[in-house]
Amino acid sequence: MLLFDFLPGELRYIHLSLWATIGTILTPTLFRLKLRKAGQIVWLNKRSSVRGVARNPIDHPHGGGEGKTSGGRPSVSPHGWLTKGQPTRRKNFSSHVLRTRRKAKELKVRLNA
Repeated sequence: MLLFDFLPGELRYIHLSLWATIGTILTPTLFRLKLRKAGQIVWLNKRSSVRGVARNPIDHPHGGGEGKTSGGRPSVSPHGWLTKGQPTRRKNFSSHVLRTRRKAKELKVRLNA
């Protein structure tokens, strides 16, 4: 057993076979920081991101158009790949062909029998 002295003056015995990281975490203080200027977020290694709608059509599929226009198509990445809920089932797959919807009446008859 080892005796550890923690910051608020607390003493604790810890077994030698245990592994631990001792120290303080810095990240919770970053959330409380009041940013004073626009460049301060860059100091924290966070880059700004430009919306696809605000870009030129050569740079993004949502770009271009006169004035404030919507993207005009489902949400895609700059490369044109769908970003939100793209279809995951394969086309022309046997389970698609075999799948049929049951009528509500037929289902009730089967449940009652």
